[in-house]
Amino acid sequence: MGRLHGGNVDDERHPALGDMSDAWVLGRARELIAAVQRTDPAEQLRVTATLDELLEETRRRGEPTLVAHLLRAAGLARLVTRDADSAEPLLDEMLTHTRRHGLSLLRADAHALRGRLLVLREQEDAALTEIARALALLDDMPTPEAHFGRRAWDRMLASALNDCWIVLNQLGVYEAAEEVITRAHQAIRDSAGPHEITLQLMNRVKMLLGWGLRLERVGRTEEAGEKFRTAASMTMAVEASFAESLFPRKPGVPAVEQVGILAAALALAAPAAAHVDRLHKLSNETGYPHERLLVTIALARCLVADDRKAEAMQTLLRARDTEAEDTSQPSMRLNLLRELTTLSDEIAGEKERRDETTAPDEDPMRLLRDYATALEDELWSMRESQIATLNTRREHERLSAEHGAITQQAMQDPLTGLPNRRALDERLRALASSTSSEPLSVALVDLDGFKDVNDQHSHAEGDAVLRMVASTLRDALRADDIVARYGGDEFVILLPKAPMPAATQALTRAVKAVASLPRHLSHGVTLSVGQVCLRAQESAEEVLSRADAAMYQAKRRGGNQIASSPSGEDGPFRRGVTHSQGTDPTAHSKDHP
Repeated sequence: MGRLHGGNVDDERHPALGDMSDAWVLGRARELIAAVQRTDPAEQLRVTATLDELLEETRRRGEPTLVAHLLRAAGLARLVTRDADSAEPLLDEMLTHTRRHGLSLLRADAHALRGRLLVLREQEDAALTEIARALALLDDMPTPEAHFGRRAWDRMLASALNDCWIVLNQLGVYEAAEEVITRAHQAIRDSAGPHEITLQLMNRVKMLLGWGLRLERVGRTEEAGEKFRTAASMTMAVEASFAESLFPRKPGVPAVEQVGILAAALALAAPAAAHVDRLHKLSNETGYPHERLLVTIALARCLVADDRKAEAMQTLLRARDTEAEDTSQPSMRLNLLRELTTLSDEIAGEKERRDETTAPDEDPMRLLRDYATALEDELWSMRESQIATLNTRREHERLSAEHGAITQQAMQDPLTGLPNRRALDERLRALASSTSSEPLSVALVDLDGFKDVNDQHSHAEGDAVLRMVASTLRDALRADDIVARYGGDEFVILLPKAPMPAATQALTRAVKAVASLPRHLSHGVTLSVGQVCLRAQESAEEVLSRADAAMYQAKRRGGNQIASSPSGEDGPFRRGVTHSQGTDPTAHSKDHP
């Protein structure tokens, strides 16, 4: 933890990362994500490199949930540094990975982070769609899975909701953002640690300040003042938890002296000269660009309160120029420009009062002010349209998910979660009629010794073995390979774009993986695999018949191996027919049980 308070990322890099537990890796990733948000650019690059090392280690381990968490961390680090191009493949991988492994909560988070990516690219409507998808998944989230534990589940849920909130806050859709951040708070209120509490309070402060500035732009100053006062009260509440959070900080120094948005909250609630020195210092600190804009606006108002309008004007102009390329929060830049225009108008008004030569009706600034007011009113109504759009898309995504779940149930084996016979038949026919999947290898897999499991133990034990084998097959094969339950203890594997040697390699991994399972999990079952390659003009039924015959060859030779049929053979095989076949037994030679 010392590194997070001023040291270097490399100072604590462990020399034997492979020896560290999954919990350590996940905890380390959380520390680094907290650090990357409030460090200088050089340190951010080092943090990102360390996260990439952790990601590679988790990929080697292969635990699906841990991999998803590290994909999120590595992608998020790049979003913080506004490196959208390198973040995109990581977030795409996270989305594919979570979908494949049924990690709905982290899948929702992947959609939320993609929304954040799209805001960076100024594709606001597409970002809103991604948030609708994320919220639809979170609305229908199942009960926590037992192996996660309640606290870990709550933390993941709050994290996904916070990532949705960030995008809604960036887009200035504050009513929806308020709903989401309230849900995030409810998710962790019983189990939150100091870091989660600090994060929630600081996010609320940031949102309230942006909301207050937005209300001012449409003349609702009383409501704006209430938002500022609420933010200021939360600033006082954050002190205790901040001292124990993961954020980089100076021990013993109050949070309001270290975090710009907290200082801005006190200043916007009651602008005064007393805040100027603190805000000057914090305006140069590392942080999100839109947070620096909040500090700048607060500083300008305090300078005006101290009758230093020219200095306030220069402060706003510098911010306008230095933050010109920031696209992470469009509404915040409008707040800055409005502040600049208002102050300019005030200074111009003072000059005009000294030189009253312009008729009021011809005053250019007044005409411009009226025009800006009309534009703000229109933007406000567009904000209401955004909320309606979000809710409509959210409901559409939820209904689509329900329809998809019903369809999936009809196409999914309820025991293993794999595609069932019906889904397999449809997929095989589609692949057989497409040239894009050529060459297509097909394997029929039968479990050796499975009958003994049911006879000597129980059908419940047999079901557990089937689930274990299904999971092992899925993890051992390529991402594009399809594993389906054919019936009973038989599985079919489709390997698109895999010539026989490559398919044999992949299937050998699967055979070895099942044979290597702990005996208390597998009860010693192994695999007999019949492997064939789809012929030109061959039907799905014919290729499965040949794979079935090849599988029986493997079983007659003792099981725990692969028997293959070359694609050039004539005539389909049928059960029990023994045409010539090549074999590719695995390295295991134990007897079939």
